[in-house]
Amino acid sequence: MIEVVRHTYRLRPGVTAAGALLAEWGRCRWLWNEAVHQHKSGNKSTFGALSKMLTEARARYTWLRDGSQVAQQQTLRTYAAALAHSFTIKGRGRPTVKARKRSLPSLEYTLRGFTITDGRLRLARGISMPVVWSRPLPSPPTSVRVYRDSLGHWYASFVVRRERIDAPAASGAIGIDWGVTTTATTTDARFDLPHLGHRKRCAAELAKAQRKMARRRRPKGHAQSNGYRSAKRAAAKLHKKAARQNTHDSRQWAKAIVDNHQVIAVEDFKLKFLAKSTMARKAADAAIGAAKRELIERGTRAGRKVVLVPPAYTTMTCSSCATRAKQRIGLNVRVFECAACGFTACRDLNAARTILATVERDRAGADDVRHLITSLRGAGSNAVRAEDPPDLFVGSVKIR
Repeated sequence: MIEVVRHTYRLRPGVTAAGALLAEWGRCRWLWNEAVHQHKSGNKSTFGALSKMLTEARARYTWLRDGSQVAQQQTLRTYAAALAHSFTIKGRGRPTVKARKRSLPSLEYTLRGFTITDGRLRLARGISMPVVWSRPLPSPPTSVRVYRDSLGHWYASFVVRRERIDAPAASGAIGIDWGVTTTATTTDARFDLPHLGHRKRCAAELAKAQRKMARRRRPKGHAQSNGYRSAKRAAAKLHKKAARQNTHDSRQWAKAIVDNHQVIAVEDFKLKFLAKSTMARKAADAAIGAAKRELIERGTRAGRKVVLVPPAYTTMTCSSCATRAKQRIGLNVRVFECAACGFTACRDLNAARTILATVERDRAGADDVRHLITSLRGAGSNAVRAEDPPDLFVGSVKIR
């Protein structure tokens, strides 16, 4: 079976190529902001209307004609897709203005706008740069995204097709509950993901770099010194280092989960409310969202059955007798004790077992947890059918 994936490589542009990329990004950013203005003004901002606007603008402005029409069209296509998603996907806001100082450059090219010759990536308008080929491309790419990160490093992300790598045969099921003290608690303690605290280990160095930035910062309207830019780069390096360590750990953990389990029940944990709590810094350090996203993507790509279970009442429900506690359990209470049957366990482990008990149903509603556990009483976690087809369940919606 063929799958579409992205392969990312580091670019080594010279001064001339980097300047040309930034100039191209300036034109595309202007088009994006103009599209945002058109929508706010009440004008039609579909891709067709924006393409007509682009044709008229290129005929009017010489500086816009100096750029690649492919990159500019792809910018408008991306905007149109983002605007459409804001109406159909819950939680997506309208596209906003890309400020010059806050937005990072990102350019997209289709087959008409790039070629790969002698190991170099050649873009429209004569932009050429070497690529660090860390691995061969499995097939000729159909498009490429050229972008720059916060450290000033340039990358090329190619869209390619490749043969899907079949995951090893697996049986059994596992339930996963997200937390802060332990990032992921599972029904099998061997697969728990501990809180590793990569950002906390960099806190002292980060504070030192930020203090240096504060001392060397010049008033608004004055160009910043080389010392300020050096301190800013050091702080960005520490942020990037911690993020990469979290990404690596999440990938290794998700791979172990997917390789050993056919059915994966995941708490559909929403992280937005933690940003306003006293646990915001520790939750950001745990990178729960990155681990959850990596697990879901790997599981669905490998053909596993991934179930997203709503978290309501999973902590309050006893995984042994299905009795729900009458009052909420405070976060300072780390041990769950059932008043009905006397069952005692770690609250996160109890929640993971409760989450696992819901995967036999297509609908994993909050009120279903208690009744489902009652039907499985005495059967244990092995009651889950591992022969179910590989689907992704989000609440009551099945995604094939």
